[in-house]
Amino acid sequence: MASPIHQFVIEPIVPIEIAGYDLSFTNSSLWMAIASGLSILLLTIAMSQKTIVPSRMQLCAEIIYQFVANMIRENIGPKGREYFPLVFTIFMVVLMGNMLGMIPYSFTYTSHIIVTGVLALMIFLLVIVIGIARHGLHFFSLFVPPGVPAPMLLILVPIELLSFLVRPITLSVRLFANMMAGHIVLKVFAGFSVGLLSLGVGGFFAGLVPAAFNVALISLEFLIAFLQAYVFTLLTCIYLKDTIEIAH
Repeated sequence: MASPIHQFVIEPIVPIEIAGYDLSFTNSSLWMAIASGLSILLLTIAMSQKTIVPSRMQLCAEIIYQFVANMIRENIGPKGREYFPLVFTIFMVVLMGNMLGMIPYSFTYTSHIIVTGVLALMIFLLVIVIGIARHGLHFFSLFVPPGVPAPMLLILVPIELLSFLVRPITLSVRLFANMMAGHIVLKVFAGFSVGLLSLGVGGFFAGLVPAAFNVALISLEFLIAFLQAYVFTLLTCIYLKDTIEIAH
């Protein structure tokens, strides 16, 4: 029986090595390409024939669009509309990675810290670059809480700075850990079912118990897949707000 960890192994499909660096096209790359292509295809088809009474696909596309637009409006404000292409792309990348990973024998690229880490680091650096470009050195006033007595700043400024620096870590670990843990649990319960079913008639009925749990867990995992995409995008909006508004 395969190890629950085996599903996270990155395997090369097209081996490529340039100047000693492994640039192989892997199963992770394949599912990223599938997610990108599928997102573009479905959204293009959904909006190819825009009608007053929308079709089901058009309605789904409009719901996703409105969902992300509302998230930006509520957490960044009206000026956050300029970030819509970025935020929408991040939401679709994470959502498709989470959802496609629920297909049997697929690969969940969001279950790897290198993927979520690069996304989080990109957002972190983008906030710093845009913030400094717009506000100059005044951007760093984010680390100085308004109305705080000067002696307290010796304690609060390092705390604010530390909380800012750990953003890419918490953002990336939350997504990757949730997706990895969920898939491991599903694999373990599936392994229990297969092991019990091989024990004969008694094992068959006993194997139905973990199988039933697995069905419930799969439903829960679909919910978690969406929630993690939502949380990742929501925090992205909150972080991008620092480039729009400086409190003092």
